[in-house]
Amino acid sequence: MFARLWSGRSGVVVWSLTAPPHSTTTEQLPRVARCSVFTFPKRPWQKAEAHLALGEDKTRAHTERRKFRATTEQDLMDRSSAKTFLRRPATRRDFEIALICALPLEADAVDALFDHHWGDDDAPYDKAPGDPNAYSTGAIGRHNVVLAHMPAMGKANAAAVAANCRASFPNIKLAVVVGVCGAVPSSPDGDEILLGDVIICEGIVQYDFGRQLPGRFVRKDTLLDSFGKPDPEICALLAKLKGVRSRKTLQDKMASYLAAIQGKPGLDLAADYPGRAHDKLFVAAYNHVGSGTCQECGCNGPLVSRRRLGQDNLQPAIHFGLIASGDTVMKSAEDRDAIAQRENIVGFEMEGAGLWDSFPCVVVIKGVCDYADSHKTKVWQRYAAATAGACMRAFLDYWAPSVPLLPEQHGPWFLVPYPKNDMFTGRTSILEKLQQLFNSSSQSRIALFGLGGIGLVCSPTFLTYSNRYRKTQIALAYSYWLQEKYPEISVFWVHASNTERFRQAYASIAQECHVPGHDDPKIDVLLLVKKWLEGKDCGKWLMVIDNADNTQIFFSQPVKPTIAGESSPDGNLGRYLPECAHGAILVTTRNKQTGLRLTQGKVSIEIGRMDEEESGQLLRTTLNGVDATSAELSTLSSRLECLPLALVQATAFMQENTISAGDYLQLLNKSDQNLVDLLSEEFDTVGRDSGTPRAVAETWILSFEQIQQQNAFAGEILSLMSLFDRQAIPSEFLPRYKQHQRGDPSGRMQLTKALGVLKAFSFVTEDKDHNLDMHRLVQLVTRKWLINKGTMQRFTSQALLAVSQVYPYGNFENRTVCGAYLPHAQAVLGSKDTGSKDEGVARASLLSRVAGFFSYQGRWAEAETLQVQVVEARRKLLGDEHPDTLTSIHNLALTYRDQGRWTEAEILLVQVVEASKKLRGDEHPDILTSIHNLALTYRDQGRWTEAETLLVQVVEASKKLRGDEHPNTLININQLALTYGNQGRWAEAEILQLQVVEARRKLLGDEHPDILTSMHNLALTYRNQGRWAEAETLQVQVVEASKKLRGDEHPNTLININQLALTYGNQGRWAEAEILQLQVVEARRKLLGDEHPDILTSMHNLALTYRNQGRWAEAETLQVQVVEGSKKLLGDEHPNTLTGMHTLAFTWKSQGKFKDAL
Repeated sequence: MFARLWSGRSGVVVWSLTAPPHSTTTEQLPRVARCSVFTFPKRPWQKAEAHLALGEDKTRAHTERRKFRATTEQDLMDRSSAKTFLRRPATRRDFEIALICALPLEADAVDALFDHHWGDDDAPYDKAPGDPNAYSTGAIGRHNVVLAHMPAMGKANAAAVAANCRASFPNIKLAVVVGVCGAVPSSPDGDEILLGDVIICEGIVQYDFGRQLPGRFVRKDTLLDSFGKPDPEICALLAKLKGVRSRKTLQDKMASYLAAIQGKPGLDLAADYPGRAHDKLFVAAYNHVGSGTCQECGCNGPLVSRRRLGQDNLQPAIHFGLIASGDTVMKSAEDRDAIAQRENIVGFEMEGAGLWDSFPCVVVIKGVCDYADSHKTKVWQRYAAATAGACMRAFLDYWAPSVPLLPEQHGPWFLVPYPKNDMFTGRTSILEKLQQLFNSSSQSRIALFGLGGIGLVCSPTFLTYSNRYRKTQIALAYSYWLQEKYPEISVFWVHASNTERFRQAYASIAQECHVPGHDDPKIDVLLLVKKWLEGKDCGKWLMVIDNADNTQIFFSQPVKPTIAGESSPDGNLGRYLPECAHGAILVTTRNKQTGLRLTQGKVSIEIGRMDEEESGQLLRTTLNGVDATSAELSTLSSRLECLPLALVQATAFMQENTISAGDYLQLLNKSDQNLVDLLSEEFDTVGRDSGTPRAVAETWILSFEQIQQQNAFAGEILSLMSLFDRQAIPSEFLPRYKQHQRGDPSGRMQLTKALGVLKAFSFVTEDKDHNLDMHRLVQLVTRKWLINKGTMQRFTSQALLAVSQVYPYGNFENRTVCGAYLPHAQAVLGSKDTGSKDEGVARASLLSRVAGFFSYQGRWAEAETLQVQVVEARRKLLGDEHPDTLTSIHNLALTYRDQGRWTEAEILLVQVVEASKKLRGDEHPDILTSIHNLALTYRDQGRWTEAETLLVQVVEASKKLRGDEHPNTLININQLALTYGNQGRWAEAEILQLQVVEARRKLLGDEHPDILTSMHNLALTYRNQGRWAEAETLQVQVVEASKKLRGDEHPNTLININQLALTYGNQGRWAEAEILQLQVVEARRKLLGDEHPDILTSMHNLALTYRNQGRWAEAETLQVQVVEGSKKLLGDEHPNTLTGMHTLAFTWKSQGKFKDAL
């Protein structure tokens, strides 16, 4: 008749009825300060009650009580349920114990003692058809628990509850009615019964059941007239508990459990002992005088003296005896005493009679909340419910489930939760490595790590076979191979996604293998299984630790010595992995760091992406009935980057929606959002763990959350990186984010650790140049994660700021960095503007820098587009005359000038000059720069006089402002000299250029870039004067020095070589000129591409050399290319285009092609 424990399954059912019990009224005493205490022996919080009794500080007293209760509750849990891990019952049939409560406050007390609530983790159990009860499930001690709530009370309702319960939970063996009752002041043996005491019923007397005769009611005389005989097992256990030692132990346990209830939030004050002052027993003849509480009505009748209330060490006592049960509320002290004397009862309640014959065993445990008289009060109800619940928990500690003595079992054992997949293919090399696990004389440990969803399986019907499509699948294949090859080796599968699942797996091993001591509630099952596996009696074994992604549950706390019987803290489970030569451990994880620590730095195997052949095989096997060509399968593999879980998810979607592979590809190609949506589609697979996400997106998001918990900064870095281009992300971006966002310019170690976490989860990889790459699908899912969390806008802004701060202005020295950073700049610039001013300023700055790089590359149309955006943005954000706005207009003017659009350039430069003068005065350095560029624009238009006038002004002002030898002054003088040259005033130009050369040589030395520029310009002047030898001498010096200083392919070096070639041409040395010009063409083509303006200039000069050698065809070919390229790049009206057309026409004319020339 006892509840039986089969494979860790027994059960408890609890009902809660809403109507008040018969032993209560609507009276309610107000809460009053405690003037005496209901103490436990040698309890620390007694001194708190002593303070309170003496009228001292209530806060101090309450603090002492809370400290005691928290300590008591933790101690209680450590000594009880924390050592015993029960499996969740598989079905309703596995529950064998029912707890029945008539009031919600009674159910609160019972619920507070649950060690675990099954409904918190999984779906609730179903019910039998027509069952109106509501159930919640959990565990109490070594018994599984289900809590059911019902809307009514009384024996009739209790009987209905029982009937429905037996329909839904047909194997219940024990029902325990837990709640409050009214009590007889003294037991038949003369023991005082106080409020808060507990009564354990030895039998039910249904005092309102009998025969209605004319003029009188005759009750059935004996218990057997109305109910069957109490169960022998209950009688035997109650007889044991009535013994001196057992009763004392039962009361001590009840006291500890009571303290645990009182430590629960929400019950800490409500379940407190109301105080001796409220335990008043009036003489039976004195009735209540009003409709309110005794305090409100002023009840002052004679009281019965209570000896126990004077004791110093007062505890709730446990009484055994008969209880009267009926639908009548007992509120008459005289009738109470008469029935008690006649029936030898100790209490009155309302539910037991409805349940007595419904279950094999029934026990009624009630806390005394009143004396069943007219002076009823609700003040004691919560405390009485708490003492009853505590006594129930203590009683269940004695209720030993009956388990038949099974024959001793010996291994091997094969505890693997998934069936074999006969169609598994691929990953042969990895399986071969795993097959060497037992070849070592010491323990072998190995980890499989890689991106979630990266494993490989091939099954013809993914709805029939075990398809987990991850590292788990490889471990599963190996486990079945091991069973077939070496059947004497045991295999144990341990789910490690969280602490509870790890404990559950160990408990399962203990129970299934009948490990000695597994049924001891005080044993630490983790330590028990570890030691058992380390012993040689269990033979050779393999343990698969699956989904061990979270390092913290294994290693987050320092290792401390374990006292016998103590459980490990949740963050230190790694110490429970057995270590011995006859066992091997295989870990599957997304986190390489976790894998390395669990395997103690031994072998780790990365599960990389499938190749095209493997992914094609997977698709062909799973695409039953779906139309698909080889080309479509190849494209689908590429689009989903050969990720197995994504591929199988795609085939599931196609089959479920009856679409072809081509239709699916159209959905994928429509937008990135479509791709993310498809990756988020769930699909069913038999054998896939119920706690594992069933979609690629959810699989990775689970990993993102784990990363966020493990290393919050790593989560931020992942979020930030997802908004850059996914390839070759410069590591330099990340310190800028850390410095800007966290105000921490240092912390390289913190950044290294954060990146280590991301690399461990295979979400990013790092190349030899420390650039980072992100999987494309991971990038898209990360962005979805940010949207779901509401942090997309924040990280979009931070990504823009990070790139803006490190992107340099485009020139030769920065060309490599600008090119490497450009995809990331374009990625962040393509994001939606959040409207923030700071972000707007940063966006304009980055646009300006990228435009500068485009200008350097000769991509003037693209540069113009960006610069127009910069001007508009800065005008809006900063105003028309802000210095940054004027700089933007100035840069746009230079781009117009580069395109030969001199009029437009002139208009903008005039605006800048006028605004700058108004803002800063006539002689500000920036004003001089703008006037200088305006002068060059005039010169480009052939307006030499105007250019000269402005340059003379600039030179004079610069000398006055900066000095005669300031670098900017020398630049102005040099440009004035070139203007003289444009006018054929070579002697004046030479004088100025010699001044510049001497000044720069004095200031900068012989090999500074600026001195080389000055010598180059002076050589041009010599050449234009026909002084070829002097020009050549200077140019040879400049070329050699520039090669040494800047390199052979620097733009300025190439300009110097080109001018030397022209000087050779001036001297008729065409062969030497051709050699140099070919060098320039090839270098510029390599550096700038085929369509840069500079390459067109070089080709034009080479064509002239061919023409001067009479090589008309070669000259013509080049010149046609130059004209076409110039038209395309610069436009039909650009001066360079017109020059090229003129030269081509001359070549045609020289060949007699007069029609073409015209």
